[in-house]
Amino acid sequence: MAAQCCCRQAPGAEAAPVRPPPEPPPALDVASASSAQLFRLRHLQLGLELRPEARELAGCLVLELCALRPAPRALVLDAHPALRLHSAAFRRAPAAAAETPCAFAFSAPGPGPAPPPPLPAFPEAPGSEPACCPLAFRVDPFTDYGSSLTVTLPPELQAHQPFQVILRYTSTDAPAIWWLDPELTYGCAKPFVFTQGHSVCNRSFFPCFDTPAVKCTYSAVVKAPSGVQVLMSATRSAYMEEEGVFHFHMEHPVPAYLVALVAGDLKPADIGPRYDIVFLPPSFPIVAMENPCLTFIISSILESDEFLVIDVIHEVAHSWFGNAVTNATWEEMWLSEGLATYAQRRITTETYGAAFTCLETAFRLDALHRQMKLLGEDSPVSKLQVKLEPAQVGVHLAGVNPSHLMNLFTYEKGYCFVYYLSQLCGDPQRFDDFLRAYVEKYKFTSVVAQDLLDSFLSFFPELKEQSVDCRAGLEFERWLNATGPPLAEPDLSQGSSLTRPVEALFQLWTAEPLDQAAASASAIDISKWRTFQTALFLDRLLDGSPLPQEVVMSLSKCYSSLLDSMNAEIRIRWLQIVVRNDYYPDLHRVRRFLESQMSRMYTIPLYEDLCTGALKSFALEVFYQTQGRLHPNLRRAIQQILSQGLGSSTEPASEPSTELGKAEADTDSDAQALLLGDEAPSSAISLRDVNVSA
Repeated sequence: MAAQCCCRQAPGAEAAPVRPPPEPPPALDVASASSAQLFRLRHLQLGLELRPEARELAGCLVLELCALRPAPRALVLDAHPALRLHSAAFRRAPAAAAETPCAFAFSAPGPGPAPPPPLPAFPEAPGSEPACCPLAFRVDPFTDYGSSLTVTLPPELQAHQPFQVILRYTSTDAPAIWWLDPELTYGCAKPFVFTQGHSVCNRSFFPCFDTPAVKCTYSAVVKAPSGVQVLMSATRSAYMEEEGVFHFHMEHPVPAYLVALVAGDLKPADIGPRYDIVFLPPSFPIVAMENPCLTFIISSILESDEFLVIDVIHEVAHSWFGNAVTNATWEEMWLSEGLATYAQRRITTETYGAAFTCLETAFRLDALHRQMKLLGEDSPVSKLQVKLEPAQVGVHLAGVNPSHLMNLFTYEKGYCFVYYLSQLCGDPQRFDDFLRAYVEKYKFTSVVAQDLLDSFLSFFPELKEQSVDCRAGLEFERWLNATGPPLAEPDLSQGSSLTRPVEALFQLWTAEPLDQAAASASAIDISKWRTFQTALFLDRLLDGSPLPQEVVMSLSKCYSSLLDSMNAEIRIRWLQIVVRNDYYPDLHRVRRFLESQMSRMYTIPLYEDLCTGALKSFALEVFYQTQGRLHPNLRRAIQQILSQGLGSSTEPASEPSTELGKAEADTDSDAQALLLGDEAPSSAISLRDVNVSA
């Protein structure tokens, strides 16, 4: 598959700017409050100052726009309560304004109140420079994940006349901006910050058309404390030492959620000339995120080579599906995740063989069916075309947060549909050719499902003549809008050499008599297994929990020490078995694991299991010993889990602690703290099974 990714160039390397042709108005996105359908966004410029001591970002945003109809009354942008707007201004722009980035003036640091946000400095044009005039603005509630910012425009504005809107703001405690104190980093020397915009968080990073239907190029100037390195999702970057600022430029149109930044004491390691991967601290809220030219991956995954390989390949696949070609609304997120998962598995099949890919697919589909049992086959989020309810005037917190749609249906049901399409054409290589043509046609634009399906039938006219889109029980429309499991799943028989031993071992442990079964099972050396085999085996045991105590005791005797030496993906599954079966002799391993983990993906599932059963007091005790090492967002998430689990009193599951009573009282009050965004997963299964890579 020919790469279409946007690759960062060395400073000074020039490329012909890519300008999208005139397009129809973007698709209506009910998750956005913006008036994106009334304007064309040509370019955006950011002047950013990082202020880690105050956990604050000061910004100046210059939007370069054209109205699509005469005399629009106002410009409406997505914003957030964490974002405080200082001023708004209007400036008429020359036609070539998008080609000439402005400079930004940053205030000198010093004692006293916080300095104002950066000021823009526009290049002089022939004749008199267009003057800026102030604009009135207001902020209104929209949903629980954002606000609407309405900026009044001059009444004489003409259609297609270029103009600029300049917004100066500060952002504090924003869900998109994750600040870490030095002690929460590996070096423990400098502060660290990263952004996470997917799905609708970047409206707290800067005011924007926060919808994947709108794409534009961007440039940025970033001022950071001395010794702090900054990277952004851009194709060109440079550090101006004399000014102490970083310059970035993204020459390809991207949606707002893909504007990303990371800053800190970054240690480089050369893995190739064309791609930046940043391994982020364990507080990163998901497993991985493919920002253009800047993939974020949680560092916790480094110890699990197979999971790491899958995550990196998946994020590379997003260079085509997600970044170059983007779903126009969050209601069809499968257009990014399903296609990226298919491309990922095509790559692993070619690189590691069909057996490995079938094993990984079986592991994920197993988790999909587990999640389906939890949510029910009639769950609306099991559709590929999920319908988000629009926010209603006067009804606060209406609608569904699109971030909640990052579930296994989006990934695995979407993958099954794409795989089904590939089987219809009968040849994986021909389907690869179709995907190349699809990406070439729609690159740097946003699409809906009908665009993909129309392109598919046009590329394979013989299939269109056969009306494959209307086959009984497998209609394309039914794939998109039916709840429940995939209408068809791939044949995974090529992975039987790896999955059959897993099933055989699980059957041994559930057979009678136990002594004979345990003896046979202990003769199987799982230390030689692939990580996905061991994880699949443990998932089977988790599904069967609670198990008879004598089975858990034999499992611990056979595997506990061995599993303790394996990676965190394996250890957390064994420890969940320990917790769900109230197996007290191995609780010390649970304590040690939680004392060493700062990652959401390895702490939340255990705390939820602990609070579901009879081990709430043990969970409280461990949390109050470790909370100082946790990111504040994760700390709040665990506090909510603990407070929800304190409905009934329980006896301590470990040694008595004089702090336990105080801990319970403190947790009751701490639970009143608001949870940022979607901090709490919906169930104990959710994080372990989804393990999402955006």
